[in-house]
Amino acid sequence: MTSTAPATAPLYDRPAFPAIVCFGETLIDLMPTAKRIGGAPLNVAYHVQRLGGRSAIISRVGRDELGKDILAFIREHGLDALPVPVDEVLETGTVGVTFRNRETPEYTIHGPVAWDQIGISEETKTAVSMAQALVFGSLAARSETNLSHLRTLLFLARVRVMDVNLRAPFFNEKTVRELLGHADLVKVNEEELRVIGAWCGWWGDDRELLGKMLEKFGLGAVVLTRGGKGATLLDHSGYYEHPGIAVEVADSIGAGDAFLAAFLIRYLGGEGPAVSLAYACRVGAYVASQTGGTPNYSLKDLVVEKRIPI
Repeated sequence: MTSTAPATAPLYDRPAFPAIVCFGETLIDLMPTAKRIGGAPLNVAYHVQRLGGRSAIISRVGRDELGKDILAFIREHGLDALPVPVDEVLETGTVGVTFRNRETPEYTIHGPVAWDQIGISEETKTAVSMAQALVFGSLAARSETNLSHLRTLLFLARVRVMDVNLRAPFFNEKTVRELLGHADLVKVNEEELRVIGAWCGWWGDDRELLGKMLEKFGLGAVVLTRGGKGATLLDHSGYYEHPGIAVEVADSIGAGDAFLAAFLIRYLGGEGPAVSLAYACRVGAYVASQTGGTPNYSLKDLVVEKRIPI
């Protein structure tokens, strides 16, 4: 696929449409002491809005109390530019969350659930074609219905952003390779980078693996997140690193999603790669210092280092 350079137009130039549309799971995280609304695509959409952008979610919930909670959350935070359908049979998705330590959550993802049957409409197609980017991951592609509809939307999207998000046992090499082949920009963590590298028979350090991924899949950019150790970015302008920002971690749920939202806000808005990476690390670190993937915050909460503008 032809690489896509960062857009130079601002994210806010199409008031009738969300600038970033996220496709995939909306669910309830069943944590040891609380229930929290989540799902990587919904988290990304939430943080785009928190950071001053406009976003929408393409998903599905069940006709149950948990589904009502998710729909209320979507309306409350302005993520309802596209209607989220209610399934009459399948229940709202839930995920059991336990913690090996504060930085390592473990997930039990239940199914089949409502988000396994995400539908699309002409309104959905129009919104995706007008948005600056479509964000998607591998988890929602566990169902053939979703994968088929995602293929349609990928054909319409201007910039295709893949958050790899491998969750065993709900991925396979064939599907992940296909989705990478459609992507323009990819976010991957260290474990995922090595899984993909093993599939492709690649060896080397992170920089070498990122370079091979960029070339193999015709990407415009690939971002590697390293948790508390920061992140790196490789695009056609060069290789960039950020060491991360030290915080006291409450839990890491949603930190990568907040990172991605912040990165897209800046990078697709025409900011330089280094500035975009630094901003994303700042936001990701802040969310890691809070409980849950969608903490309530404002831009003022992020002003910790003057060299990282909000």
